[in-house]
Amino acid sequence: MKMVQAKNISYSFSPESVIIGDVSFDADKDEFVSLIGPSGCGKSTLLRIIAGLVKPTGGKTLYMGKKVDGPSSGMSFVFQDFALLPWLTNLDNVKIGCSMMKLSESEKEKKAEIMLDKMGLSGFERSYPNVLSGGMKQRVGIARALVSDPKVLLMDEPFSSLDELTAETLRSDIIYHLKNKNLPVNSVIMVTHNVEEAVELSDKLIILSKKPSHVAATKHIDLKRPRNKRSKEFLDIMDSVYATLAK
Repeated sequence: MKMVQAKNISYSFSPESVIIGDVSFDADKDEFVSLIGPSGCGKSTLLRIIAGLVKPTGGKTLYMGKKVDGPSSGMSFVFQDFALLPWLTNLDNVKIGCSMMKLSESEKEKKAEIMLDKMGLSGFERSYPNVLSGGMKQRVGIARALVSDPKVLLMDEPFSSLDELTAETLRSDIIYHLKNKNLPVNSVIMVTHNVEEAVELSDKLIILSKKPSHVAATKHIDLKRPRNKRSKEFLDIMDSVYATLAK
């Protein structure tokens, strides 16, 4: 089943400033898709177009066969910079994700508590974001995105502002929850500039060209998880991605 279809997406600020030329790809059920490409090629803009947060200049996005004309309850977004409200507790930050759901306040609170627990933050519900580490803040951001039970999770460089050890732990946790169906998500689309991260996490890698961007290559990654980042197979895929990006 195709969860998301990007069809001939283009985006420009003006006729002289075309960022995304013509991009098409699919994200299937139970598929982790990463978008990678040179700086300035429109990766984050493309993700926001898919989310319905930005209107494309041309083309369209389909979510489960229906055209995306605005934010959809079936898709949630994880931001690079956490985007937490500092005057709200972690629990209340996560409850924001329930704002469009027809639930009582007590039901929203219960869902938020359960999701924080799944993200390893039990005991921090009543704390504020300022007492959390960067990794913990991003866990709150991910919990907020997941509490509405989305079928598609969109992540914009979610690990780039974290130190490598914290990022590696969080990547492992996300994959564990997704593959063991501890989360409601069916598909993930992630923007990253980190080739190793993309190969480690993805089932499919969409490599974008420099702007005006198009799909330079699509790579399917069939390595077993957890992936050995020192194996020849892993390193060969990384080399292939770098070679494509260098063209």
